[in-house]
Amino acid sequence: MLFTSIMHVSFYTEHFDEMADFYQNRLGLPIKVLVRSKEYLDRPDRPAMQKLAQKNPEGIFYVYFEIVPGQFIELFPATAGQKPHREWNEDCGYSHFALLTDDIFMTAEEFASRGVKPDTAISKGSSGTYQQWYHDPDGNRFELMQYTEDSYQVIGHIG
Repeated sequence: MLFTSIMHVSFYTEHFDEMADFYQNRLGLPIKVLVRSKEYLDRPDRPAMQKLAQKNPEGIFYVYFEIVPGQFIELFPATAGQKPHREWNEDCGYSHFALLTDDIFMTAEEFASRGVKPDTAISKGSSGTYQQWYHDPDGNRFELMQYTEDSYQVIGHIG
């Protein structure tokens, strides 16, 4: 089995407009795909989605924001009754995602100019990689990272 990349990370949000603005306008990720519910009108094999399409055919079903070609952040508007976002380190499972840049200092400055505030200062982790932590409007944590010539992710490390 050979993988070529991670294709996407996906989130449900109760604050779709705010989250879409964050990823598109503050992080600068273009929308590559926008699917409306009506695309499920003729899908009896997907009854829950079809019901949503019948109720609100023009509603946004999901959006893909392109990070680099073929890699995306996917957002779904939350539906009534979905459970709220849990706190970091409360449950097993998803923790965060990371965005890789060639110049973390320049990217952090650009984020700041767009009103994106970091949770931490830029530092070099134990893996030798620069890192800085952020969160989106729903509190989903993500790292901004930059490899160095000593990064474990580049040279390898089995401790």
